[in-house]
Order: sequence, then C-alpha cells, then structure tokens
Amino acid sequence: MAEADPSASMALPSDRYFNRELSWLAFNQRVLEEAMNRAHPLLERLRFLSISGANMDEFFSVRVAGLKGQQLQNVDLRSADGLTPAQQLAALTEESTRLMIAQQKVWGAVHDELAQVGIEVIGPSSEMDVGCAQWLREHFLTQIFPILTPQALDPAHPFPFIPNQGLSIIFDLERLSDKQPIRELVMIPPSLARFVRIPGDPARYMALEAVIRRFSADLFPGYRVRNSGVFRIIRDSDIEIEEEAEDLVRHFRSAIKRRRRGRVIRMEIEERIPEPVEEMLQDMLQGHEAVVVEVEGFVGIGDLNGIVDADRPDLKFEPYVPRFPERIAEYGSDCFAAIRAKDIVVHHPYEAFDVVVSFLKQAASDPDVVAIKQTLYRAGKQSAIIRALIDAAEAGKSVTAVVELKARFDEEQNLMWADALERAGVQVVYGFIDWKTHAKISMVIRREGEQFRSYCHFGTGNYHPITARIYTDLSFFTADPAYSRDAAALFNYITGYVEPKTLEKLVMSPRDLRNTLSGLIDAEIEHARAGRPGTIWAKMNSLVDPAMIEKLYAASNAGVQVDLIIRGICCLRPGVPGMSENIRVKSIVGRFLEHSRIAVFGNGKTLPNNGAKVFISSADWMQRNFDRRVEFMAPIENSTVHDQILDQVMVANLIDTEQSWSLDSDGHYTRLEPGDKPFNLHRYFMTNPSLSGRGAAFDTESVPTLRLRGLTA
Repeated sequence: MAEADPSASMALPSDRYFNRELSWLAFNQRVLEEAMNRAHPLLERLRFLSISGANMDEFFSVRVAGLKGQQLQNVDLRSADGLTPAQQLAALTEESTRLMIAQQKVWGAVHDELAQVGIEVIGPSSEMDVGCAQWLREHFLTQIFPILTPQALDPAHPFPFIPNQGLSIIFDLERLSDKQPIRELVMIPPSLARFVRIPGDPARYMALEAVIRRFSADLFPGYRVRNSGVFRIIRDSDIEIEEEAEDLVRHFRSAIKRRRRGRVIRMEIEERIPEPVEEMLQDMLQGHEAVVVEVEGFVGIGDLNGIVDADRPDLKFEPYVPRFPERIAEYGSDCFAAIRAKDIVVHHPYEAFDVVVSFLKQAASDPDVVAIKQTLYRAGKQSAIIRALIDAAEAGKSVTAVVELKARFDEEQNLMWADALERAGVQVVYGFIDWKTHAKISMVIRREGEQFRSYCHFGTGNYHPITARIYTDLSFFTADPAYSRDAAALFNYITGYVEPKTLEKLVMSPRDLRNTLSGLIDAEIEHARAGRPGTIWAKMNSLVDPAMIEKLYAASNAGVQVDLIIRGICCLRPGVPGMSENIRVKSIVGRFLEHSRIAVFGNGKTLPNNGAKVFISSADWMQRNFDRRVEFMAPIENSTVHDQILDQVMVANLIDTEQSWSLDSDGHYTRLEPGDKPFNLHRYFMTNPSLSGRGAAFDTESVPTLRLRGLTA
C-alpha cells in the first residue's frame, strides 16, 4: 500500500488539478487528431475536422464568454487550479490560437488528398470549361444574387448587426466613373449552403464567398474591386437565469432574443484584410476585447461538414444499421411483455433507439396504459418521442412532460415542443428555476388485471433520435416496483417540489448523489485498509469536481486501484507519487461519441466480479451535476444486465487500444499503440449481440469473451 506524501496535501492547486478549460482544449485536440488518423476514411477525417471547428465555436461562445464577463466585471473567481479569469483567458487565447492554426494545416492536407480522389474545393479564380462557368454564373444570378444585400459603410449607413457565427465579406471598391473609393459589406445569409456543388466530374465545390467574389462585377456594376476580405464573429451565447423570474417561459423568450445580440467574443479575419479595415471592424463590432484570429486558409472550419455529404460512400465509414434487440422481437415486439419478463439494457447506437420510441408509441396506443411521465432535456427537431406523447394525450391518457428550458442551445426548440405538447393536452412542467432537470427518465403506468404496473426507462443519454445514432449510451428498462416507486417520487419532486423522504433504489442529485458516491469510495478505501482488494472503475464525459477528485486521491493513497475512462475534461492529475499513483485515466475518441456514465465498485474483490456494485447515471462528476441539476444514479442488480455493463461495456472500454489515449501526470495525452492484438470496442459492439438483448436464438451462440489485458496495478 502506497504511503501518502505529507507534502502532497500542501501542494499548490495547480499541482493537484488540471485547468478545466485547457483540459477541454486538449479534448478538442484529440478530436482534431482523428482528422489526421489515416485509419479513418477521408470524408470521415473531414467530419472530425468540422466537428473540431464547431466545438471551438461553442467553447468560445460559452466558456470563454463566461470568463470574459468575469474579467470585465472584475470578478476574481479563481479556478480550481488557482488561476484568475484574466490568467485563464491569456492561456486559452494562446492555446486556442495554436489549435486553430493546426486546424488550417489539417485542412490544407485533407484538401489536397480530396483532390487526389476526385473531390476538389476550388477558389474564385479557378479555371473551368465554358459550360460549367455559364452554369455557375446562372446559379449565382438566380439562387444567390437575389438574397444578397450589399450595404455601403459610410456615415449615412450605420454598421449593421451581424449575428453569431455570421460570415461576411468586406469589399473595398473604386467607382470607375470618378475613381471614388467606397467600402461595402455583404453579409452571407445563413439560409444559403456554404458550398456550391458544380455539376460534373470530378466533383467540384466552391465556397459561397468564393462564388460571390467571382461574380463581384455582377454584384457591383460600375465598380472595380481593389480588395476584399472575409470575416466571421462568435458572440456570447450563454443565457443567465434570473432566480426571481416571475414567468420562466417569458424570461427565456426574452433571453433568447438578447442572446442573439451578445458581446463579440472572437473574430476570425482573413489575413488579406488590411489593418485599417480590421481596426474598423473591431470598432464597429465593439470587439476591442474580442480574440482576433487571422486566418490563412478557410474561415469557419465547422462549415466543412457541407462537403462531408458528398455522394462518395467509398470515402466514408461502412454504413451501420443498429440491431433491434432480439429478445424484444421474440415477444412480438411487445416491449411491456419483454420488460415484464426480465430487466433489459439497450446499448445505443449498436442497438436501435427505435426501442425507446416503440416503448412510448406502444404506451400511446395501448388502451390499458393510463399515464405517461417523461423528462425531456433534448429531443431534437424531428422528434418521434414528442409525437408519441401528443398521441397519448389525444387518446385521453394522463401525460406529464418535464421540459427543460435551460438545455443550452435547445431552449428555443424546447419552447416550441412545450407549446405543441400543451395544445395536445399534455401537462407541461418546467422543473426548478435554479436547477436543470438533466435526468433522463420515462415512466408508463399500465392497468393489468385489478392492479397497476409501472414500466420505467432510465437513460444515460437524451431522448434524441439523431444523437442516439452516434452517441454510445445505455437505456435501462425495468418493471421492478421499487424502481417505479422511486421514479414516481422523483417526478413528484420535480413537478410539485415534494422531496422524497427515502428512495429504495435510485440516488438523486442534488439530494444525495455526491454523498452516496463518496460513501461508495470510502467503502473501497476500507476494503483496501483491511487487506482486501479495493477497486473502482468509472466512465464519464467529464471529471471536474474538486471534492470528488480529492476523494479519489484519498482512495489512491489507501491502495485502491482506480481506472477512469473520461472522454472529455479531466481535472484530476493521475500518476503523481504520494497523491494519485494508483489512478489511471484514458480517453476514447472514435467513430462514436462515448457518452454513457457508469460507476463500478469492486466491493472487496478485484474487478470484474459478480458481487461488484454497478451503477448507471445521467450525471458527470462536475459541481453542476452534483449541486445544481436533478440527476439520477441507478443500481444494476439483474445478473444479466450486471454482466453486460461490467463484463462487456466496461471491460471493452478498458481494453480498447485502437481509439484510446492515456493521460499522464503532466497533462499530456498519448495515443495508445494498438499492440500485437489490437482491440476496437466500437467494432466489437457492432459485430456482437449484447448479453441482455440477445434472444433465445443466441443462447447457444458464443459471444467473444473479453478479458482484461495489461491492467495490473
């Protein structure tokens, strides 16, 4: 057992924690690295590059914007690692600039590789045959020109408002008749696709700004273009919640409008823009405090996803069709009969999200179902879940929907769904003013004979049909009465503020999740001190909470072996002698986005073992999830489901070598070497049935057994 270094507890905060924001940038660096990973098809590499750009936009509009607000208001709120807002902004500006320069280099390499396989992204002066040139000009005149509105920039024309992520072109012109200069602004409407596909082979794409530049003579007849430059802005997009708001819906409708006019946080400018024009832009946009990035390449990396849709299946991942769990199919697709027979876990995206939709559709059409209760954090634009709830209400069932208005960037969509649900007769509840309802729970109450039986769904991910195709999540279905009683108590807490005195199975935040997890870690510490194995496995998106990190440090010092799979932000510093030498951290970035939250405790034995305590949850280990959100954690006690999550899901995550990165004590992530026997967890789950979802036809089939390799302490 390792003895704690007395000096460790006296270490500076920066020696105990990684900075949250820099850790996120390190995650986005790993996403960008996938754009350079030649194991992926070329258009999938371009998709990773696009994702890294979109991620960066959101990071600036929320996280950097928040720090900038603290700095401007002289708020000296230090991060867990001891940095002031100004110090963090300085570090973030340096690192994000480096990352954005790297994005342009990757785009240059991918751009050239695309050209070699017949996908060309061409500039405004590129040569083309007469037919293509005529088509492009006709397309500009009929499909683009009518939508554009050039605006002169002079004392008679005030500088227009440019929305968040707004892309614009500045033209410096000279009137041919008298050589008088004039400056024009052309805002590119977001309704127009960023790229124009020119007919014919090879496939040629021209960015919209390049098309406009090519035909500037049609846009500005009688003028000569002396110079032009593209710029793009990112605005503060966070919404502050007023706890004293009298009407939450009205507050959010107003806040969404205010967000559109948020402070400019970042401005991307082509390097070709002259310095006086750059200064004018900063002045007009009131962006003197904004981060200005001079771009040598493509402005708006996130928009490159417009090329990913190219009809080139040979340059994309082989299509994958999720399995519908065989066990439910064997019950004639009767979800209730299958769940009543035995608990089941559906592993998305390998198993279809259609199971969740079918569960609610069946509830809506079943005459014996009397009530449905549902939390909605993100449901997407084309939501079959919403349709099922509306159908149930219109069929006369009692339907309650907890719609979370504070789901960032989904606020407006959720308001629309709330209106549609209310019109159908659904009882819509918005939860707590100062807490987000982040728990993903669905509850169906059905009359069976002389009694009522409840069926519950607990998910680690959202009720969102699009993200369910690319996020790895777990859907746990059960008809166990204890879970049902707890789910009912949780809904009553959200809708009526009736706090449950006791819960039989579920753990809920902010009520008791933090304390329960701390107690489970303490139990492993006691096992280790008594000479028994102390082991913890945990999988999550982010680990930020200092108190929970300190608890894991204490476990490490007691001799508990801790293995963490953290896709994104990790503020814990692993592998430090006397502090965290028994903690290992890995991150998995690949075809699918690892999103499920799982916690496993060895319970006095090495993992995996049949007596281990296994939990799934909607919560990451962050202060907001423990203290300011309604979350759940559910124990997994059914033996088959227990084995699936422990022996399949967690072991596969731990032994993956093809998509994994290891975090060292200095904050550096190193891609794992595949080794002599490479293992790809995504490929494994795409080709093997799950333990709880397989039907009788698979009882005699052998699912490859997973064994831990190279994880000895």
